[in-house]
Amino acid sequence: MQPDLRADVLKRMNFIEGHLAGIRRMIEADKYCVDILKQTYAVRRAIEKMESLMLTGHLGTCVVEGIRDGREDEVVAELSELYEMAGK
Repeated sequence: MQPDLRADVLKRMNFIEGHLAGIRRMIEADKYCVDILKQTYAVRRAIEKMESLMLTGHLGTCVVEGIRDGREDEVVAELSELYEMAGK
């Protein structure tokens, strides 16, 4: 992973972890369900954005290198696996 991308992903992970801790506190304090659900949706969007950044970085670096190195079948299999997992 490129250093700038890694820094961005780690920053997003910190946000997600903090947000999850906040959700736990809300649940423990028996806060209103709708308010909690709004926060879980925000976490889900943050995770999706982080995944998008990681995938874009992977496509621009690891996939290109894998194809250059003659590992097309392996690269395509990995991408197919990711695509299948994302659809579930």
